[in-house]
Amino acid sequence: MTNMRMPKRHLPSSPFKTVAAPPDRFFAVGSRVTHDVYGLGRVTAVEDGVAVVVDFGALLKRVASPYAKMTGL
Repeated sequence: MTNMRMPKRHLPSSPFKTVAAPPDRFFAVGSRVTHDVYGLGRVTAVEDGVAVVVDFGALLKRVASPYAKMTGL
């Protein structure tokens, strides 16, 4: 019988759980986004991956990275 290697599984309560890196989000000028607090908007400026400026209609808001509450459409 051969010894087949199975991938290691980590329990949710394990102190040795591997930490997954959050995916990088890139927004381009003109792309449509949605924010959990401010709603729908359009990116008007990008500051070298550090922050983006979004036009939410009556409000211009600077949203800093890691953009936890914002997703692209």
